[in-house]
This record gives sequence, structure tokens and C-alpha cells, in this order.
Amino acid sequence: MPDRFQVTKADEDTVLDYQHDESASGKLLGDIHDDEVPDSGDIHRDEENQKSTIDPNLYLYDDDLATRPHISTFISSIANYENTIPAATDPDAKPAAPSARMGTLIGVFLPCIQNIFGVILFIRLTWVVGTAGAICGFLIVLTCCCVTMLTAISMSAIATNGVVPAGGSYFMISRSLGPEFGGAVGMLFYTGTTLAAAMYIVGAVEIVLTYMAPWASIFGDFTKDADAMYNNFRVYGTLLLIFMGLIVFVGVKFVNKFATVALACVILSIIAVYVGIFDNINGNEKLYMCVLGKRLLKDIPLENCTKDDSFLRDIYCPNNKCEEYYLNNNVTKVKGIKGLSSGVFYDNIFPSFLEKGQFISYGRNSVDIENVGGQSYNQIMADITTSFTLLIGIFFPSVTGIMAGSNRSGDLADAQKSIPIGTICAILTTSTVYLSSVMFFAGTVDNLLLRDKFGQSIGGKLVVANIAWPNQWVILIGSFLSTLGAGLQSLTGAPRLLQAIARDEIIPFLAPFAKSSSRGEPTRALLLTIVICQCGILLGNVDLLAPLLSMFFLMCYGFVNLACAVQTLLRTPNWRPRFKFYHWSLSLLGLTLCISVMIMTSWYFALIAMGMAIIIYKYIEYRGAEKEWGDGIRGMALTAARYSLLRLEEGPPHTKNWRPQILVLSKLNDNLLPKYRKIFSFATQLKAGKGLTICVSVIKGDHTKITNKAVDAKNTLRKYMTDEKVKGFCDVLVAQEIGEGLSSVIQTIGLGGMKPNTVIIGWPYSWRQEGRNSWKTFIQTVRTVAACHMALMVPKGINFYPESNHKVKIGGNIDIWWIVHDGGLLMLLPFLLKQHRTWRNCKLRIFTVAQIEDNSIQMKKDLKTFLYHLRIEADVEVVEMNNSDISAYTYERTLMMEQRNQMLRALGLNKKENSKVDSQNDEKRNSIDSDGPENLDAPENLSNKDESTEKADDNIKSSVKPDEFNVRRMHTAIKLNEVIVEKSQDAQLVIMNLPGPPREVRAERESNYMEFLEVLTEGLEKVLMVRGGGREVITIYS
Repeated sequence: MPDRFQVTKADEDTVLDYQHDESASGKLLGDIHDDEVPDSGDIHRDEENQKSTIDPNLYLYDDDLATRPHISTFISSIANYENTIPAATDPDAKPAAPSARMGTLIGVFLPCIQNIFGVILFIRLTWVVGTAGAICGFLIVLTCCCVTMLTAISMSAIATNGVVPAGGSYFMISRSLGPEFGGAVGMLFYTGTTLAAAMYIVGAVEIVLTYMAPWASIFGDFTKDADAMYNNFRVYGTLLLIFMGLIVFVGVKFVNKFATVALACVILSIIAVYVGIFDNINGNEKLYMCVLGKRLLKDIPLENCTKDDSFLRDIYCPNNKCEEYYLNNNVTKVKGIKGLSSGVFYDNIFPSFLEKGQFISYGRNSVDIENVGGQSYNQIMADITTSFTLLIGIFFPSVTGIMAGSNRSGDLADAQKSIPIGTICAILTTSTVYLSSVMFFAGTVDNLLLRDKFGQSIGGKLVVANIAWPNQWVILIGSFLSTLGAGLQSLTGAPRLLQAIARDEIIPFLAPFAKSSSRGEPTRALLLTIVICQCGILLGNVDLLAPLLSMFFLMCYGFVNLACAVQTLLRTPNWRPRFKFYHWSLSLLGLTLCISVMIMTSWYFALIAMGMAIIIYKYIEYRGAEKEWGDGIRGMALTAARYSLLRLEEGPPHTKNWRPQILVLSKLNDNLLPKYRKIFSFATQLKAGKGLTICVSVIKGDHTKITNKAVDAKNTLRKYMTDEKVKGFCDVLVAQEIGEGLSSVIQTIGLGGMKPNTVIIGWPYSWRQEGRNSWKTFIQTVRTVAACHMALMVPKGINFYPESNHKVKIGGNIDIWWIVHDGGLLMLLPFLLKQHRTWRNCKLRIFTVAQIEDNSIQMKKDLKTFLYHLRIEADVEVVEMNNSDISAYTYERTLMMEQRNQMLRALGLNKKENSKVDSQNDEKRNSIDSDGPENLDAPENLSNKDESTEKADDNIKSSVKPDEFNVRRMHTAIKLNEVIVEKSQDAQLVIMNLPGPPREVRAERESNYMEFLEVLTEGLEKVLMVRGGGREVITIYS
């Protein structure tokens, strides 16, 4: 692949030495000459010497041609390039009563304990241990506990970095990562809390129907039909949800008081289990299971658990044809609870994962676990396919609830001390209980009974309840009440969380849920919560709900870790948490664990949670309210911007990386509104090529006196930019003089390497009007832009330019008149415009002017070759302009221009004389008032003055002869205009070189320059005059 190109000279006299370096590195064209400004006395002498070398048709561009190559010369050299080397506050809410100042134990530790211990502990932990084995079960619990511990460390750092109001993780994340992340995570946390309520309700119904009142089933014997069981759960779950919703709606005080009862039930139940484990250290003689070979049986009375009994024979030998497995194996009674002293722990060490439909049996022998015949008889089968990762998802809800303490930060006496200590101690306590329970269950209960999810082998009894002391009803009642309490807490907390998000006004469609009822309750949010909760209940299965809500909590915890890591790595001055035992590596480890567990557990549920977060994030980004919370993401953006700016070299970029970084100089009218709205549309159309856009206006005056005007003007400017979809920045400068202000803006705008390189300024249409000095400001701006080596674009007829949001794509041609090569900007601009949908259907046509000595055919061929290398499609036409005598019209037009200048000069002198006469008349008038009337001849003097002025004008008209240099420039303007109008009158846009301003700062020369530009563009509706910044902006290199 080429990494370098060389220029081979086709003609030794025409190829410029600097051409190769400019195209490759973007060096200044004519760098030496542009910086040398000759004295005014030498200008005419230099022009006289150049007359013989410049074509009369292009005399208007004489200053440019002295330092920049004519297009024919440039094309001739470029065509010979050779590839040589590969290379919120709610008014409806009642004021809250002053809260009690709680300590660590009551305010953080016990609420966390209550929220962490849940229904999974009682109805699924034994099954998890039996299915995964002691080792994998221990790792499952340890992984979940590590996630919550690392999250608690990060949460403690955030919670102690200032005051955390109610809202828990939502408030912490939104204020640390910004409204987009905060809103997304807040909705995830809300959804997770709502689904947790559904899981608690289904779990409570399961405890009642399966273990306490199986006779209440309304869909038949659910022990023989799983669908009947789940339908029962759906019906009773819906009824229980309605009942609990009414309790939350009517009496929140009851919910808070019931929380104490539920907490007591949880603690007493756990104590009963531990006591029961040691009470049954030698086993329990009252609990036996019936086993056929190695398969576990259900619904078999112990007195019938023998092959000699006709009960089993009738089941396995219908029509006197016995099932093969029944014939080949014996039936035995096995003690369910063997006790710690039995050594059963060694039988429960290794996992026993099964696929759905396989039999629960000892070992992994396919004969024992595979259902070959298709009949299950009374053998217990796996109802779901199990794996290590699935069990993590099912168990993980048991370790959630660590935010309970941070949610109460407003009620704590010392939140920054209580939250870390209380939360971490609660996690250590619950983790110890869970991990020890895994070991105790594995060492106490037989493997088959552990894997019997619903206790069907022991008559539909809860395994944990039969371990507990003194009897199973302690666990059944305690687990039911604690699960009910947890569900009430979720139904109470979720609507308030939704209301808090709605009141932040970051998600517009949640606005209706910000309202409170007359009693200050979030009734609307409660109704939505009940609807979502009902959707969860319709799943009807704890094993489906648990992994789903695990995704939402894991996403929430992951963002807590991310928030802590971001704040720590950014080292923001405000990041000063009192909790010191944190590190960014621990936060990143916690984040990694959360993501890993999500994907391992259930990739499709993970995609649902991530998809929901992304949708909410993008919605808030595009439709949400702007919030400035000093969050870490904006700090990260600032750090990244600083890093990028420091890496950008302060200087010209490589030619391949050049793109227009636009500075729009917008003129304001008397009402401080932009005068030309479509100049913003034009900037948007150019911005299809990306890059930087800055819009600036200058107001004349004293900044200390018109500060409010400047602010209003800036707001208006920003509104116009928003309406025209200009993505960039805007500002307003107040200066004593408009010209000086514009010069200051052009020189100082930008930061480091991110400086505008292209200026767009409107054409001064009123420059011919008497008393208007807009042309002086315009020319001064052109000179400043050139001195700063920036490109300049002057759109003329801007009101005829198309809108950016124009629904109909315009057709036709974009004509480029390439007279002088000044970096290739004329080639690049139409290409950028065509990237926008407005100009996409236009065709490019490139015109260039051939001199007498040029070979037009070869010139056209070279230009086509150049465009081919540039990968730009365009029609090419070379216009031959023969030397012709200067017409009488040219002389007349030049004479009119110069006479106008003379008249303006005379009027300027007369104004000075008039001011002197007026002052003398004032003095005489004052003397009349004081001394009496006198015979004055002021009217006669004035009439004499007018006569002398008319005579002077006549003398001027008779004596003025057109200046030869002005005639030559006028000749160029007229001839070029005739050709351009003939070829491009119907073009959608005409792009041409803007001739350089006169070097000499004289009013006559500057006025003449404006007249030349007017003549050059006469008869053209939409013209874009372009002057390059002296750098190569387009290249044929790859």
C-alpha cells in the first residue's frame, strides 16, 4: 500500500516545488508571501510590473495569482502524481411529621435483616443444596453474598459522601451517574421491587396450599399435575394481591407495625431451624421416604412401601404387565433426616443436576434417571432443567434487600456512620446464616429428600419445617407471616420509588404518577404497581420469577459499583466519603460479578433487563428534562474532553483529517434576532460532514450596561440553532465596535486544537446605502480571517437557500467555478453539501477558465484525472476566454464607480463644513437672543453653498478619468460574470472563488472591491463565495 507519492514534472517551468509538501502535510500555501504586506507606496509599482504576466480576463485575482497557482498550473502538476512507493416538591402532599432519630441497630441492621431473609430461605434453599451439592451450593451462596458485599462497600462510600435522601439506590446512582443512568436504574429497581412483591405473594400462596392447606386446591390434585398447582398459585395470588393492595391503600401504618411482627417471625424461624438441626443430630425416626431401587417415590404410605404389598403392584403392573425397573429393583424405606452424626454430608458433596423430566435418584446412572418408558407412575421427576448458573439466579433474591438502610437515611441519627456499619454487619450476619445452612442441610438431610422440591415424598411437607424444633408449624406460620410482611413492604416501597422518579421530572411519561392523594399517598403509582405485580403473579412460579427479578437487582447493584468506581477514578474534588474502606478495584470487581452472574444465569432475561435500561436511557437522553446534578458521567465527559484536547496538537491537522470546523458570524437586527435565519440551515447542511460549529453574534455597547441584552440574544441564538438542528455552541460578545468585536472573536474562538477553521459571514446587502459602513466591517472581517489562515464562506442570496428540513429534495446542478487553487476547498464543499439529504440529488459541475496559452483539451483531461483520484463524481467543462478589447460598457461602469466614490468624498467634506456652519449659526443665534435682532444672511449663504457644491460636482464629472487598474478589474468581473451567467444561471448553487480584499486600506479601494464583487455575481440567485485558508484540505492519498 503506498505511503508516499511523488510529483514527476511534465513541464519544468510549470510545476511548483511546494506542491507535494502542501498536499501531504497541509502546510500554508504561499506562507512567506502572505505575511509580507508591502508599503502602500510600492503597491502601484508592483502592480505595474505584474501587468504583463497576468491574463486580462483574470485581473481581478491578481493579488491571489501572485502567491497562489492558477488552476491550469495546479491541475497540470496534480494530474502527474505517481504512486511510486507502496504505502421536586409536591403541593398535594402533606408535610411529613418529624421522624425519630434511629441508631444503627434499629435503623439499618434489623431492616436489612428483614429484607434479606426471604421466602427462598424456607422453600428453596434445601432444594438448591441437594441439587448443587455442598461444594457448588456453598459457591452459589458465596457468589451471591460477594456480589452484595462488594455492592455494600461501594454503596457505603457513596452514602457517606454527603446526605442521601430517601430513594436509596436511585438517588445515589442518579446523582453519581446522571439522570439518564439514574432514571434507567431507578426504573429497573422499581420493576425489581414490584416483581419481588409478586414472588413473595406466590411464595406465600405456595406455603399455604402445598404445606398448610392442600385441600384448598380448586384445580384438582396438584401433586399429580404441575399445571393445576400453578393455576392455583395464579388464582390465590391474585386474590392475595388485591387484599394486600387494599391494606397498603388504606393503612400504611399497619404495614409499618406488621414489619416488626414479620421480623420477629423471621428471627424465630431461623433460630428454630438451628435448634432443630442439633436436636436431630442423630436423625429423625418419624420421617421416612419410600425408594424404588434408587428412585424416589411419592404418595406411598409407609405401610405400603414394600413389594409384597398390592398397592405398589397395582401401580406398576397394570394389566398384569409390570414395569421393567420395578421388576429389577427392590423397594426400601429411607430415613429422610439422618442427622449430622450420620455422615450423610459425604453423599451430598457433589452436584446432581438434572434435565426436565428425569427421575430424582441416587447417583448419575442413566438407568436410574432416564424415563425410558414414558410413564412416571409415582416416581418424582425434575420439573425444570437445573444448572449451576440457574440456581444462582433462583437463590440471588435471597441476598437482596441491602438498600433498606440507605432508604432510611433521613431517619438516622448519624447516617454516615450507621449505613456502612449496619449494612455490612447485616450482610455478614445473613451470609453466615446462609453459608452455615448449606453445610448443615447437606450434613443432616438425605440427598433425595433435599432434591424433593415440594416434599411430595414425605406427604407434602416442607423439608425445613420438619427439621425445625419443636414442630413444623413454627416454620410454616413464621415463614408465611414473614413472606407476607416482605410482600407488603415491597408494595409499599415500590410506589414511593416510582413517585420519586416521577417528581424528578426526568421521564416525561411518568408525570401523572408524581401526584399524591389527599392523604399524601401515591395512589396512582400504587395502581400501576399492582398491575405490574399481577403480571408477575400470572407467571405462577417462583422458579421463573426469581431469575427474572434477579436481573433487575443485579443491574441496579452493578450500577452502584460503577458509580463508585467512576467517582473514585475521576478524583473529583467533591468525592470525599467518610467510609474509607473502599477501592475502585473492588467496585469494578463487583460490577464484573454482577454482569457475569446476569449472563450466566439467564442470558435472555439479562437481555430483557439491559434492553429496558437502554430504552429508558435513550428516552431520557432525547425526551427527558435537562438536569445538572454534578454527576460523574459529566465529570467523565469533562475529563475525556480535557484528555482529547491535550492530545490534539495545537496546529493544522493532517489533510486527510481536515473537515470544516465552522464559526458562524450571525448579524442581529434591532430586536436582537438573527437577521438571516437560513445561514443556520446552511451550516447544518455543511455539518453532514460532522465537525465543530460555533455561532457568535456581536452587539455594540458596554457590556456592563447591557448584560441582560447579551443574555437574551444568546438565548435567542440558541433557540435558532435548536430550531435549525445545528449541534454546537453559541455565544454573544459585547464590544465598543462591531468590527473590533468580530476580529476578537475570530482570533480567540476555540480551545487548544479545537479551533474553528472556517468562517461563514453574510453578505452586506446595504453596503451602497449612504451612512452605512457595513462594507468596512465586512472587509475588515475578510482581512482578519485571512490573517488567521482560516477559510471564509460568504453566501449571497441566503434567503433563497433551501431549508434543512425541506421535505422535497432539490434537483439540478451545483456549479463550481474554479479560478484559483487555494487548498481544494471548492472541491470539498459541494461533496459535503451532497451528504445532506437536501442536496443529495444535485449533480456537480466544475468549470475552470483556460488562458490563451493553455491546452483546453489536455486541461480538461487532467482535471478529470484529478477528480478521479479524489473519488468525486462531477462533469468537467473548460471555458475559453479569448483576449478581447475592453468594452465601452466596462469603461462606463468603472467611471460610474469612481464618480460615486468622488461624490461620497465630496459629501463627506460638505458634512464637515455644514457642521462648522451650524456651530457658527448657533453662536449667532445665541447672540441674537442676548443682544437683539441683527440683519443675518444665513439663507443667502446656504444657497450660495449649494450652488458651489453643484459646480464642484460638475467639475468632478468632467475631470474624472477611470483608473487603469480599476478598468482591468472591472473587465475581469464583467467578462467572468457573463460567462458564469450564461453557463450557470439555472444552477441550484454557484460556488466560486472570493477574490482577496485590497491590501491597501483606503476607502476608495475597498468600495471598488465591493463593486467588483457585485458585478461578478450579478444575475445569480444563490452564490457561495469561498476563500481558502491557505491550507490543503483535500488530497488524493489513501
